[in-house]
Amino acid sequence: MGAGIEGMDLYTAVTFVPIGLVAIVAVSYAVEWLRPPPIAPQRLPWSTEITTRFADLGGVRVRYVKTGAGPNLVLLHTLRTQLDIFQRVIPSLGEHFTVYAFDYPGHGWSNIPKADYSPEDFYAWTNAFLEMLDIKEATVVGISIGGTIALVLAARSNSRIARVVAINPYDYWPAAGVRTSSLAARLILMGAGVPILGATLMRLRNRFVSDRIMEGGVASPQALPSALAKELYEVGNRPGHYRAFLSLLAHEHLWPRARSEYHAIKVPVQLVYGERDWAPEKERQRTRSLIPDVAISTITGAGHFLSLDRPDALSELVIDLSRSR
Repeated sequence: MGAGIEGMDLYTAVTFVPIGLVAIVAVSYAVEWLRPPPIAPQRLPWSTEITTRFADLGGVRVRYVKTGAGPNLVLLHTLRTQLDIFQRVIPSLGEHFTVYAFDYPGHGWSNIPKADYSPEDFYAWTNAFLEMLDIKEATVVGISIGGTIALVLAARSNSRIARVVAINPYDYWPAAGVRTSSLAARLILMGAGVPILGATLMRLRNRFVSDRIMEGGVASPQALPSALAKELYEVGNRPGHYRAFLSLLAHEHLWPRARSEYHAIKVPVQLVYGERDWAPEKERQRTRSLIPDVAISTITGAGHFLSLDRPDALSELVIDLSRSR
Protein backbone atom coordinates (compact mmCIF):
# COMPACT_ATOMS: atom_id res chain seq x y z
CA MET A 1 0.00 0.00 0.00
CA GLY A 2 2.90 2.33 0.78
CA ALA A 3 4.30 1.79 -2.70
CA GLY A 4 0.86 2.56 -4.10
CA ILE A 5 0.71 5.88 -2.30
CA GLU A 6 4.19 6.78 -3.49
CA GLY A 7 3.17 5.85 -7.01
CA MET A 8 0.06 8.00 -6.72
CA ASP A 9 2.18 10.92 -5.50
CA LEU A 10 4.50 10.58 -8.49
CA TYR A 11 1.56 10.31 -10.86
CA THR A 12 0.00 13.40 -9.34
CA ALA A 13 3.22 15.37 -9.71
CA VAL A 14 3.75 14.30 -13.31
CA THR A 15 0.16 15.19 -14.14
CA PHE A 16 -0.29 18.47 -12.33
CA VAL A 17 3.12 20.17 -12.68
CA PRO A 18 2.65 20.72 -16.45
CA ILE A 19 -0.91 21.87 -15.80
CA GLY A 20 0.41 24.36 -13.27
CA LEU A 21 2.99 25.69 -15.74
CA VAL A 22 0.35 26.10 -18.42
CA ALA A 23 -1.80 27.97 -15.91
CA ILE A 24 1.06 30.37 -15.09
CA VAL A 25 1.61 31.09 -18.78
CA ALA A 26 -2.12 31.68 -19.23
CA VAL A 27 -2.18 34.01 -16.23
CA SER A 28 0.75 35.96 -17.68
CA TYR A 29 -1.22 36.58 -20.87
CA ALA A 30 -4.20 37.74 -18.81
CA VAL A 31 -2.00 40.08 -16.78
CA GLU A 32 -0.52 41.55 -19.94
CA TRP A 33 -3.93 41.98 -21.55
CA LEU A 34 -5.30 43.76 -18.48
CA ARG A 35 -2.44 46.25 -18.24
CA PRO A 36 -3.67 49.72 -19.22
CA PRO A 37 -1.48 51.18 -21.97
CA PRO A 38 0.40 54.24 -20.72
CA ILE A 39 -0.39 57.70 -22.02
CA ALA A 40 2.59 59.51 -23.52
CA PRO A 41 3.37 62.70 -21.57
CA GLN A 42 2.74 65.95 -23.42
CA ARG A 43 5.82 67.56 -21.87
CA LEU A 44 9.01 66.56 -20.14
CA PRO A 45 8.49 66.17 -16.39
CA TRP A 46 11.98 67.53 -15.75
CA SER A 47 11.85 70.63 -17.98
CA THR A 48 9.12 73.13 -18.78
CA GLU A 49 11.30 74.89 -21.38
CA ILE A 50 12.21 71.96 -23.64
CA THR A 51 9.50 70.62 -25.92
CA THR A 52 9.37 67.12 -27.33
CA ARG A 53 9.34 66.61 -31.08
CA PHE A 54 8.92 63.73 -33.47
CA ALA A 55 10.79 62.71 -36.61
CA ASP A 56 10.01 60.06 -39.20
CA LEU A 57 12.86 57.64 -39.87
CA GLY A 58 11.62 55.78 -42.91
CA GLY A 59 8.19 55.10 -41.49
CA VAL A 60 9.29 54.82 -37.85
CA ARG A 61 8.22 57.77 -35.70
CA VAL A 62 10.77 58.66 -33.03
CA ARG A 63 10.60 61.13 -30.19
CA TYR A 64 13.44 63.59 -29.77
CA VAL A 65 14.42 66.88 -28.18
CA LYS A 66 16.48 69.76 -29.49
CA THR A 67 17.61 72.59 -27.28
CA GLY A 68 20.35 75.17 -26.81
CA ALA A 69 22.68 76.85 -29.26
CA GLY A 70 26.23 76.28 -30.43
CA PRO A 71 28.10 73.28 -31.86
CA ASN A 72 26.03 70.15 -32.39
CA LEU A 73 25.95 67.58 -29.60
CA VAL A 74 24.03 64.29 -29.91
CA LEU A 75 23.20 62.17 -26.86
CA LEU A 76 22.59 58.41 -27.26
CA HIS A 77 20.98 56.59 -24.35
CA THR A 78 21.41 53.04 -23.07
CA LEU A 79 19.21 50.14 -24.08
CA ARG A 80 15.93 49.80 -22.16
CA THR A 81 16.05 53.47 -21.16
CA GLN A 82 15.24 56.64 -23.12
CA LEU A 83 16.43 60.17 -23.73
CA ASP A 84 15.38 61.17 -20.19
CA ILE A 85 18.47 59.35 -18.88
CA PHE A 86 20.20 62.65 -19.79
CA GLN A 87 17.77 64.88 -17.92
CA ARG A 88 20.42 66.08 -15.48
CA VAL A 89 22.91 67.13 -18.18
CA ILE A 90 20.78 68.45 -21.05
CA PRO A 91 20.02 71.85 -19.43
CA SER A 92 23.67 72.61 -18.66
CA LEU A 93 24.94 71.28 -21.99
CA GLY A 94 22.31 73.37 -23.77
CA GLU A 95 24.14 76.49 -22.55
CA HIS A 96 27.11 75.52 -24.75
CA PHE A 97 25.74 73.28 -27.51
CA THR A 98 22.77 72.60 -29.73
CA VAL A 99 21.76 69.40 -27.99
CA TYR A 100 19.85 66.56 -29.64
CA ALA A 101 18.63 63.38 -27.96
CA PHE A 102 16.16 60.78 -29.21
CA ASP A 103 14.45 57.58 -28.15
CA TYR A 104 15.53 54.61 -30.24
CA PRO A 105 12.67 52.72 -31.89
CA GLY A 106 11.20 50.31 -29.36
CA HIS A 107 12.28 52.63 -26.55
CA GLY A 108 10.70 55.49 -24.67
CA TRP A 109 7.85 57.00 -26.65
CA SER A 110 9.11 56.17 -30.13
CA ASN A 111 7.29 53.67 -32.35
CA ILE A 112 7.80 49.96 -31.68
CA PRO A 113 8.32 48.53 -35.17
CA LYS A 114 8.59 44.86 -36.04
CA ALA A 115 12.36 44.44 -36.25
CA ASP A 116 15.18 42.21 -35.04
CA TYR A 117 16.53 44.93 -32.72
CA SER A 118 20.00 43.75 -33.65
CA PRO A 119 23.05 46.05 -33.53
CA GLU A 120 22.68 46.79 -37.24
CA ASP A 121 19.17 48.09 -36.63
CA PHE A 122 20.42 50.56 -34.03
CA TYR A 123 23.31 51.69 -36.23
CA ALA A 124 20.86 52.29 -39.09
CA TRP A 125 18.30 54.12 -36.94
CA THR A 126 20.92 56.41 -35.42
CA ASN A 127 22.45 57.17 -38.80
CA ALA A 128 18.95 57.93 -40.14
CA PHE A 129 18.34 60.33 -37.24
CA LEU A 130 21.55 62.24 -38.02
CA GLU A 131 20.57 62.37 -41.68
CA MET A 132 16.94 63.34 -41.15
CA LEU A 133 17.82 66.30 -38.93
CA ASP A 134 20.88 67.15 -41.06
CA ILE A 135 23.15 67.21 -38.01
CA LYS A 136 26.74 68.03 -39.00
CA GLU A 137 30.11 68.16 -37.23
CA ALA A 138 28.59 66.62 -34.14
CA THR A 139 30.13 65.47 -30.91
CA VAL A 140 28.28 62.24 -30.18
CA VAL A 141 28.02 61.27 -26.53
CA GLY A 142 26.69 57.79 -25.87
CA ILE A 143 26.18 55.78 -22.70
CA SER A 144 26.57 51.99 -22.69
CA ILE A 145 25.48 50.62 -26.05
CA GLY A 146 24.86 54.25 -27.01
CA GLY A 147 28.64 54.62 -26.75
CA THR A 148 29.15 51.51 -28.85
CA ILE A 149 26.79 52.86 -31.52
CA ALA A 150 28.75 56.11 -31.67
CA LEU A 151 32.06 54.26 -31.98
CA VAL A 152 30.82 52.02 -34.80
CA LEU A 153 29.32 54.89 -36.79
CA ALA A 154 32.61 56.75 -36.45
CA ALA A 155 34.50 53.64 -37.56
CA ARG A 156 32.26 53.50 -40.64
CA SER A 157 33.37 57.04 -41.50
CA ASN A 158 30.07 58.73 -40.79
CA SER A 159 30.85 62.24 -42.01
CA ARG A 160 28.46 63.84 -39.52
CA ILE A 161 30.51 62.76 -36.48
CA ALA A 162 33.45 64.93 -35.46
CA ARG A 163 34.16 63.45 -32.03
CA VAL A 164 32.94 60.58 -29.86
CA VAL A 165 32.55 60.49 -26.11
CA ALA A 166 31.84 56.85 -25.26
CA ILE A 167 30.64 56.44 -21.67
CA ASN A 168 30.86 52.92 -20.27
CA PRO A 169 30.58 51.35 -23.76
CA TYR A 170 28.86 47.97 -23.44
CA ASP A 171 30.95 46.06 -25.97
CA TYR A 172 32.17 43.15 -23.88
CA TRP A 173 29.22 40.75 -23.46
CA PRO A 174 29.10 38.21 -21.76
CA ALA A 175 31.78 39.42 -19.34
CA ALA A 176 30.24 41.15 -16.30
CA GLY A 177 27.54 43.54 -17.44
CA VAL A 178 24.04 44.23 -16.21
CA ARG A 179 23.58 40.69 -14.89
CA THR A 180 26.14 41.39 -12.18
CA SER A 181 24.41 44.58 -11.07
CA SER A 182 21.68 42.99 -8.94
CA LEU A 183 20.02 39.70 -8.09
CA ALA A 184 16.86 40.85 -9.87
CA ALA A 185 18.76 41.53 -13.10
CA ARG A 186 20.53 38.18 -12.87
CA LEU A 187 17.35 36.17 -12.41
CA ILE A 188 15.18 38.01 -14.94
CA LEU A 189 17.75 38.31 -17.72
CA MET A 190 18.96 34.73 -17.36
CA GLY A 191 15.37 33.54 -17.63
CA ALA A 192 14.66 35.86 -20.55
CA GLY A 193 16.65 33.66 -22.90
CA VAL A 194 14.63 30.53 -22.13
CA PRO A 195 11.79 29.82 -24.58
CA ILE A 196 8.31 30.38 -23.11
CA LEU A 197 9.80 31.22 -19.69
CA GLY A 198 11.36 34.44 -20.93
CA ALA A 199 8.15 35.78 -22.42
CA THR A 200 6.19 34.67 -19.35
CA LEU A 201 8.55 36.55 -17.03
CA MET A 202 8.27 39.67 -19.14
CA ARG A 203 4.48 39.56 -19.09
CA LEU A 204 4.54 39.16 -15.28
CA ARG A 205 6.94 42.08 -14.78
CA ASN A 206 6.29 44.44 -11.88
CA ARG A 207 7.46 47.82 -10.69
CA PHE A 208 9.45 46.51 -7.71
CA VAL A 209 11.68 44.32 -9.89
CA SER A 210 11.98 47.00 -12.56
CA ASP A 211 13.22 49.51 -10.01
CA ARG A 212 15.77 47.09 -8.56
CA ILE A 213 17.22 46.41 -12.02
CA MET A 214 17.46 50.10 -12.86
CA GLU A 215 19.00 50.91 -9.48
CA GLY A 216 21.78 48.47 -10.35
CA GLY A 217 22.98 50.98 -12.94
CA VAL A 218 23.70 53.80 -10.49
CA ALA A 219 26.24 54.09 -7.72
CA SER A 220 23.50 55.13 -5.30
CA PRO A 221 19.77 54.34 -5.58
CA GLN A 222 19.06 58.01 -4.82
CA ALA A 223 20.63 58.93 -8.17
CA LEU A 224 17.70 57.35 -10.01
CA PRO A 225 14.85 59.90 -10.07
CA SER A 226 11.63 58.28 -8.90
CA ALA A 227 9.68 59.88 -11.75
CA LEU A 228 12.11 58.38 -14.28
CA ALA A 229 11.93 54.93 -12.67
CA LYS A 230 8.13 55.12 -12.83
CA GLU A 231 8.16 56.18 -16.47
CA LEU A 232 10.62 53.46 -17.47
CA TYR A 233 8.30 50.88 -15.96
CA GLU A 234 5.20 52.36 -17.58
CA VAL A 235 6.88 52.51 -20.99
CA GLY A 236 7.35 48.75 -20.67
CA ASN A 237 3.57 48.42 -20.65
CA ARG A 238 3.22 49.76 -24.19
CA PRO A 239 1.76 47.12 -26.53
CA GLY A 240 4.55 45.16 -28.17
CA HIS A 241 7.28 46.56 -25.95
CA TYR A 242 8.18 43.38 -24.12
CA ARG A 243 8.41 41.41 -27.37
CA ALA A 244 10.79 44.01 -28.79
CA PHE A 245 12.88 43.80 -25.63
CA LEU A 246 13.08 40.01 -25.85
CA SER A 247 14.22 40.31 -29.46
CA LEU A 248 16.84 42.82 -28.36
CA LEU A 249 18.14 40.43 -25.72
CA ALA A 250 18.25 37.59 -28.26
CA HIS A 251 20.75 39.66 -30.28
CA GLU A 252 22.78 40.87 -27.30
CA HIS A 253 25.65 38.51 -28.13
CA LEU A 254 26.30 40.40 -31.38
CA TRP A 255 27.37 43.68 -29.79
CA PRO A 256 31.01 42.67 -29.06
CA ARG A 257 31.56 42.45 -32.83
CA ALA A 258 31.76 46.23 -32.72
CA ARG A 259 35.32 45.96 -31.41
CA SER A 260 36.50 44.55 -34.74
CA GLU A 261 35.71 47.92 -36.36
CA TYR A 262 37.28 50.29 -33.84
CA HIS A 263 40.65 50.31 -35.62
CA ALA A 264 39.06 52.30 -38.47
CA ILE A 265 38.02 55.26 -36.28
CA LYS A 266 39.63 58.49 -37.49
CA VAL A 267 38.05 61.06 -35.16
CA PRO A 268 39.09 61.83 -31.57
CA VAL A 269 37.55 59.54 -28.98
CA GLN A 270 37.19 60.06 -25.26
CA LEU A 271 36.41 56.94 -23.27
CA VAL A 272 34.76 57.69 -19.94
CA TYR A 273 34.12 55.06 -17.30
CA GLY A 274 32.31 55.32 -14.04
CA GLU A 275 34.47 54.11 -11.19
CA ARG A 276 31.81 51.51 -10.36
CA ASP A 277 30.76 50.63 -13.90
CA TRP A 278 30.15 46.98 -14.72
CA ALA A 279 33.05 46.74 -17.19
CA PRO A 280 36.06 44.85 -15.75
CA GLU A 281 39.34 46.74 -15.95
CA LYS A 282 40.73 44.40 -18.59
CA GLU A 283 37.73 45.12 -20.82
CA ARG A 284 38.23 48.86 -20.41
CA GLN A 285 41.86 48.56 -21.41
CA ARG A 286 41.06 46.27 -24.34
CA THR A 287 38.62 48.82 -25.77
CA ARG A 288 41.21 51.54 -25.24
CA SER A 289 43.87 49.54 -27.08
CA LEU A 290 41.67 49.13 -30.17
CA ILE A 291 40.99 52.82 -30.84
CA PRO A 292 43.71 54.88 -32.57
CA ASP A 293 43.14 58.44 -31.27
CA VAL A 294 41.79 57.86 -27.79
CA ALA A 295 41.96 59.25 -24.28
CA ILE A 296 40.46 57.58 -21.23
CA SER A 297 39.22 58.91 -17.91
CA THR A 298 37.42 57.58 -14.87
CA ILE A 299 34.82 59.48 -12.88
CA THR A 300 34.61 58.57 -9.22
CA GLY A 301 31.33 57.95 -7.45
CA ALA A 302 29.63 56.84 -10.65
CA GLY A 303 28.17 53.62 -12.00
CA HIS A 304 26.83 52.66 -15.42
CA PHE A 305 24.25 55.47 -15.70
CA LEU A 306 26.92 58.09 -15.25
CA SER A 307 24.71 60.95 -16.46
CA LEU A 308 22.51 60.37 -13.41
CA ASP A 309 25.28 59.69 -10.89
CA ARG A 310 27.68 62.55 -11.73
CA PRO A 311 25.95 64.96 -14.13
CA ASP A 312 28.15 67.92 -13.22
CA ALA A 313 31.36 65.98 -13.84
CA LEU A 314 30.09 64.68 -17.18
CA SER A 315 28.92 68.11 -18.36
CA GLU A 316 32.24 69.66 -17.39
CA LEU A 317 34.17 66.97 -19.25
CA VAL A 318 32.15 67.40 -22.46
CA ILE A 319 32.44 71.19 -22.32
CA ASP A 320 36.20 71.00 -21.75
CA LEU A 321 36.60 68.69 -24.72
CA SER A 322 34.81 71.15 -26.98
CA ARG A 323 37.25 73.85 -25.96
CA SER A 324 40.22 71.65 -26.86
CA ARG A 325 39.30 71.43 -30.54
